[in-house]
Amino acid sequence: MELPFLSWAEIDLDATAANVRALKNHVGPGVLLGAVVKANAYGHGAVEVSEVALESGADWIIVNRSIEGVELRRAGITAPVFVLGHTMPVEADRMVGYDLRPTVMNLAQIESLSQAAEKHGKTVHVHIKIDTGLGRLGVFPAEAVEFARAVSRLPRLVIEGVYSHPSVADEPSADDVAYTWMQFERLMHVRDELKKAGFEIPIWHFCNSAATIRFPEMHLSLVRCGTSLHGFDPFIGQELAGAIALRPALTLKSHLVRVATHPTGSAVSYGRTYVTVAPTRIAVVPVGYGDGYRRALSNKGYVLVRGKRAPIIGRVCMDQFMVDVTHIPEAALYDEAVLIGSQGDQRIISEDIANLVGTHVNEVTSILAPRIPRLYLKGGRILKSKGLAEEDSFI
Repeated sequence: MELPFLSWAEIDLDATAANVRALKNHVGPGVLLGAVVKANAYGHGAVEVSEVALESGADWIIVNRSIEGVELRRAGITAPVFVLGHTMPVEADRMVGYDLRPTVMNLAQIESLSQAAEKHGKTVHVHIKIDTGLGRLGVFPAEAVEFARAVSRLPRLVIEGVYSHPSVADEPSADDVAYTWMQFERLMHVRDELKKAGFEIPIWHFCNSAATIRFPEMHLSLVRCGTSLHGFDPFIGQELAGAIALRPALTLKSHLVRVATHPTGSAVSYGRTYVTVAPTRIAVVPVGYGDGYRRALSNKGYVLVRGKRAPIIGRVCMDQFMVDVTHIPEAALYDEAVLIGSQGDQRIISEDIANLVGTHVNEVTSILAPRIPRLYLKGGRILKSKGLAEEDSFI
């Protein structure tokens, strides 16, 4: 079927389901699996990924902001939805009204949540975050007992969980491994201190994707998997690569919308950073940084055309970039161009792009803009499409 899009992303829900099953099998039946779908499921689609993750064995859905939780509730997601990020006191009514599990770390938060819970006649299950060494959000370990007491004094608040987050669980050095263990041991010390103070807290969690795979001893009650859920291996290039079979779920495709031969000395794109040194066959791909395709790929990235790699030449523009197809004489107008994914026996994975621009793989898909339609596939067939325009739902 010919698709009515210049460019689009395909999300293989079978791959997502397989990743969930692999992770669930890895952690075993005694550990809750939290599917992290913040930032629109790292660009894959929060609602669609949440639905298939829950169908495939995930127990909780995890977001970063309350508005992300609201989107899921309005879409019919009834599973526990845990909010990792900071929420303002003014968001308390939203958190309570939509039955979201908040992270708490200051008095203003817990007081507003308690007041909203009283107003709505509900109980709020909160999770206290401990800053064990990431240096980002949370209360320090020495403050944990007193903060837990403050929470427990307020009506309608229940401390359901306490957690922290590792900063270098994906790094291979002995120092990084030792640092991860130090963070974990700090959290365990907090657990001991809270128990001595009379707190019985049912859920403890520490592991992100990397720690889930590398440190089974740290699984505790719940693991939080985002990178691995979407098929990104946190250990590519390391000894642990492939420890769990993961399948990338997202493919990014476009077309060639102009193919023309430019004479020697032709400048390509803004800034004249590339000038042809011989007659050069150049194709235009209508994707740019306005779509979330990094400008840093200028003169260094590549795409797949007719099963061959075509290098990006010149600067990536907001809406398009150019590739050299001189060595692909069969390349023609409206040919498919693969930016992420496979074509023939060639493959470009998100990790390749991350390495080229010096970023983390999560950024590569998380920044894909809404104007890139998402097509959701099951069994190799398009199940649904989702885009900016009403007509994008063309199935």
